[in-house]
Amino acid sequence: MPWENKNGGGGGWQGGGGGGGRGPWGQGPQGGGGNQPPDLDELIRRGQEKFRQVFGGGGGGTGNGAGQGSGGARGPILLILVAIIGILAFTSFFRVNANEKGIVLRFGELVRTVQPGLHFKFPYPIETVMTPAVTNITSIDIGMRSSGGSPISVPEESLMLTGDENIVDISFSVQWRIKAEQASDFLFNVENPELAVKAVAESMMREAVGSSEIEVLQTTGRSEVQEQVRIGLQKTLDEYGAGIDITEVKLQKVDPPGQVLDAFRDVQAARADQERLRNQAETYANTVIPRARGEAAKIRQAAEAYREQIVAEAEGDAQRFLSIYNEYRKAEDVTRRRIYLETMQEVFADLNKIVVTNGAGGQNVLPYLPLNELKPKSSGTSSAAGSNGNQSTNGGR
Repeated sequence: MPWENKNGGGGGWQGGGGGGGRGPWGQGPQGGGGNQPPDLDELIRRGQEKFRQVFGGGGGGTGNGAGQGSGGARGPILLILVAIIGILAFTSFFRVNANEKGIVLRFGELVRTVQPGLHFKFPYPIETVMTPAVTNITSIDIGMRSSGGSPISVPEESLMLTGDENIVDISFSVQWRIKAEQASDFLFNVENPELAVKAVAESMMREAVGSSEIEVLQTTGRSEVQEQVRIGLQKTLDEYGAGIDITEVKLQKVDPPGQVLDAFRDVQAARADQERLRNQAETYANTVIPRARGEAAKIRQAAEAYREQIVAEAEGDAQRFLSIYNEYRKAEDVTRRRIYLETMQEVFADLNKIVVTNGAGGQNVLPYLPLNELKPKSSGTSSAAGSNGNQSTNGGR
């Protein structure tokens, strides 16, 4: 080694005796004993030799002074050139991730948009690349802030006036993302996209709440208000050219202010009772009215059936009379006698009969066989018929 003691006179760096002490750079002390500073010329020369060995410049240490100067100058230049080439190569290739969009700028002007993957560009500072994440969903809370895991209301944002002149405390969230096809608009058209989304969303919500009633907002109108705000917010941001896609607007809280919350709940309870009683009355009416209508329909149908029956019977009697009349006109004597006999048969069918004939000596009673009495009758009917028969017979005799 350069700093080793060739004379065997002790350590590697010794001053004083023992073979003229040599320093660590292979040179003895100058003019006197003790340690001396190194020779700077010798140090530079050795460094130049090392550079020439690495980059292949010049010969050994036997070259002349001009060769040494030329080799020493080429070494740093080559090193600088290599460094510059490495920097240019490093800044000429870039990668766009799957959730990003590549926006290439040349001297600050948009020149092209690239898809995810590895791409080439002119080195910095000629071209630069911006890679906004176009698939990430960003959420903005309006009317509340999260502090320590619990939401805190922000009155200047949450208090709004409804269409029925009530004050309501509303908090909602807006979720949005960058439109992939308009990523450059998102980067350059709006200075603060989050502030723009928040301001426009609050304005749209105040407009929607101002045209609705508080009861509707708390019950059936929530989804309608959310959709109305989302559509209005998207339309306004598109007019700004913000390059933002609104994915969802969701109401978190719709309540009266805390100072009047108890009174409002009492009013709501009274309205609920009113609605319950109205529903009960409507249920009773829906039960009674159909029953009454059913009874009326039943009576009407019975009357119609009776009318049809009477009309049919009258028409039948009239038709029967006409038939008899027509037969009567064909043979009046025979028909008259037949009608008389049929009528008598009907009249005397269930009566006790006595046959009296005109004999030579006067009125005689003609015995006959009472076939009608042979029919089975009840005891009461039989006794009454027998009594009547005896009386008639006795009376006849």
